[in-house]
Amino acid sequence: MRRIQKVIYFSIGFLLLTSSVRAQEQTLTWFGHSAFELTSRQGKVLLIDPWITNPKAPKDVSFKHVEAILVTHGHSDHVGEAFELAKKFNAPLVASYELTEIAKKHGVKNVVPLNPSGSATIGEWTVTAVPAVHSSSYQDGDQQLYAGAPLGFVIAEFGSLTIYHAGDTGLFSDMSLIAEQYSPNIDILPIGGVYTMKPVEAARAARLLQARVIIPMHYGTFPALTGTPAELRKEMTRIGALATVRELTIGKPVTLKSLVQQDR
Repeated sequence: MRRIQKVIYFSIGFLLLTSSVRAQEQTLTWFGHSAFELTSRQGKVLLIDPWITNPKAPKDVSFKHVEAILVTHGHSDHVGEAFELAKKFNAPLVASYELTEIAKKHGVKNVVPLNPSGSATIGEWTVTAVPAVHSSSYQDGDQQLYAGAPLGFVIAEFGSLTIYHAGDTGLFSDMSLIAEQYSPNIDILPIGGVYTMKPVEAARAARLLQARVIIPMHYGTFPALTGTPAELRKEMTRIGALATVRELTIGKPVTLKSLVQQDR
């Protein structure tokens, strides 16, 4: 009888433990500019454009583990510390084919090359590359290397919310196809201007994407990036784009669930 009770208690404990792991909330953390950390329900870490030494980033950013790194294009303010982190954690580095070839020359062994409409399954995530309207080069010493097509990424965890990180991009009409094909719940869009969309274009992007939640990025890092979330809200109201704009606090994790709940 005692043996049966021990088995029952062990089984209950195991179920409670596994259910608590499964119940872990997905979180999103902005480190300034275009750098983000996404955690899965299993506590795995995915980084996007990890320039974690940018002027707005917290000074104490560090990671105990990283399971995936996505880089939208080759410019230094997006590659950031991606190569170093990929080598440290042997994390798969997802980028355009040409940029992954550059990464390999810098000692990165685990690469996942993608081009638009290509997908890869990495742990709990399915990552799909989508187009971005921008340029892409990598400064390697005194050489400016072609770094492949600039990309955005659609990131989906099975049974949960889907995120679209647009990378550096201008407005383009095929954003409506991204909405139709992938139905992202949360869209992360640049608004700074000069090198990317400014608020007037980002508002139209939100409408094309049929967005529910917009997270602005790539603004305020440098004086030239003058677009603001307030301007984005104003322009979205003017054209009737219905999404909620959520400004993230740099370095503060938020749950994905809270992002979509508060848009109501």
